[in-house]
Amino acid sequence: MAQENSHAFGSGARHRPDAPSDTRRDAPSDTRLHRVVVIVDENSNPFELGCASEVFGLRRPELGRELYEFTLCSPEPRTLMRDGFFTLTGVAALDAADTADTLIVPNRPDTEVPRRPAVLAAVRRAHARGARLVGFCSGAFTLAEAGVLDGRRATAHWQWADDFRRRFPAVHLEPDVLFVDDGDILTAAGSAAALDLGLHVVRRDFGAEVANSVSRRLVFAAHRDGGQRQFVERPVPDVPDESLAPLLAWAQERLGEPLTVPDLAARAAVSPATLHRRFRAQLGTTPLAWLNGERTAFACRLIERGEERLDVVAHRSGLGTAANLRARLRRETGLSPSAYRRRFGPDPADPLNPLSQQSP
Repeated sequence: MAQENSHAFGSGARHRPDAPSDTRRDAPSDTRLHRVVVIVDENSNPFELGCASEVFGLRRPELGRELYEFTLCSPEPRTLMRDGFFTLTGVAALDAADTADTLIVPNRPDTEVPRRPAVLAAVRRAHARGARLVGFCSGAFTLAEAGVLDGRRATAHWQWADDFRRRFPAVHLEPDVLFVDDGDILTAAGSAAALDLGLHVVRRDFGAEVANSVSRRLVFAAHRDGGQRQFVERPVPDVPDESLAPLLAWAQERLGEPLTVPDLAARAAVSPATLHRRFRAQLGTTPLAWLNGERTAFACRLIERGEERLDVVAHRSGLGTAANLRARLRRETGLSPSAYRRRFGPDPADPLNPLSQQSP
């Protein structure tokens, strides 16, 4: 028998008088919190719902401010979750989706069953008014059914890739990545990738420092690039000595040094080819891509902490030159260093901003 569980955090949105201005890239400048609304429908997956709640719904006393206003909504007053695990009640009605700045669409394992027309209509309305749309795992099917993915880039879980292409040939599916950021529509491949995409959204909205704080609270990797592979050949190494964790920790302490892939291989006492295979098997990326990603994230944190000299940021992060810093930052964030500083740099006039209290 399904258990009934009422979630009070979904039934009412939180609003703080000391909330920061809305930081979404295309949002109007006002003083209210950015509204994240999650649609929960019949047979939705609890894990992705939990990911959304953890990333967007929790209060952030460690930051001294709230990041989002968070609401759960459903087309029915009682929603039976996946496989009858429990029944969700006490959440807002579906019309709450019409107030969302970011709308997370429902996902479920039975992708062949069409979504309710009311849910698809809510997704279309949100898209038409410029809301950001997010699909976790099979949520890409919901977006595609609504017709908002035609001609757009997206991803979905690898086991559904062939079926997705067959049903939605107008969508540019990228089947072997963790997530796809296509501007106002973002999709994540699978369950764990929902956390990667959620942290990516926080990073896009509030910068690397805040995203790192959220990831620390989650005890989750701070940054996995969306282009990393979904399927990791050996997520848990058979031989403990082959774990990359000690090497990664060693390299993260030396990002400002002229580290190269051969340097990493020498530290691990393996050939560069063997190191490349281990990175692919354990992290789903290459040593060089991982190193560049870590250096870019460190450069973002330096800018957020107040360092204005691009040559200093480039040198301390290991990116070398200001030109390389500009190129990497624009590739990762879509912003120039000056635009990134204006958006995420410390505000000395804001006593609630912990970033302004930190030294470079």
